[in-house]
Amino acid sequence: MPRRPTLEFWFEFASTYSYLAATRIEALAEAAGVTLRWRPFLLGPVFAAQGWTSSPFNLYPAKGRHMWRDLAREAARLGLPPVVRPESFPQNSLAATRVAVLGAEEPWIGAYVRAVYAAEFARGHSIAEPAAISGILNGLDLDGPALIRAATQEPVKSRLRSIGEEAKSRGLFGAPSFLTEDGELFWGNDRLEQALAWAVGERPAGMR
Repeated sequence: MPRRPTLEFWFEFASTYSYLAATRIEALAEAAGVTLRWRPFLLGPVFAAQGWTSSPFNLYPAKGRHMWRDLAREAARLGLPPVVRPESFPQNSLAATRVAVLGAEEPWIGAYVRAVYAAEFARGHSIAEPAAISGILNGLDLDGPALIRAATQEPVKSRLRSIGEEAKSRGLFGAPSFLTEDGELFWGNDRLEQALAWAVGERPAGMR
C-alpha cells in the first residue's frame, strides 16, 4: 500500500481563521488520502519579529472590523454556530497550546483542538486560564488536571519554544499555515483545499 502524503497544519488558538480550518481539516485530509500533522504554535513571537505588538486585526481597526464580519459569514457558510467574540482578543493561548503540544500525536488531538476553538469563538469563553482548559479536557473524558500538570513541565515548555523557532526558520508569518512535505507553504483557511491538492501531487498548470 503506498505511503500517504503528510500535510502539516500550523495553528494558533487565538487565530480566528485557524478556528475555521480546524473544524474541517480532518475530514478533508481523510477524503484526500493525506495524513494530517497537528502543529500548534504561538504567534506572539512571530508577530514580535515583524515589529507587531498585537494582532494585526487590532493594529488596523478597519481590517479587524472586516475580519469579524467575514468570520461570521464563513462560519454560517460552513454550518457552524454564530460567532461570539470573546471579551479579550487575542486571548492568551499559552495553556491551551502547551496541552496541544503534549497531545499532538494523541488520538484526541483533533477533538481537543475543536473543543477549545468552540469554547472561544462559538461561546465567547475565555481560554486563558488553565482551569478553563482543564474543564474542556474533562468534557472530552480526559483527565484535565493531570494533563495540565504534564503540560507545564519543562520538556513541554522547551518543545514549544523550539516549535516557535522552527516556525520562524521555515518562513511562517501567520496562521493557519499549511506545509507540504516538499516545503510548499500555504497560508489562510481559504488555501486549505489547495494545500491538500499540492500534498497529493496535483499542481496548477505551469507549476511543479
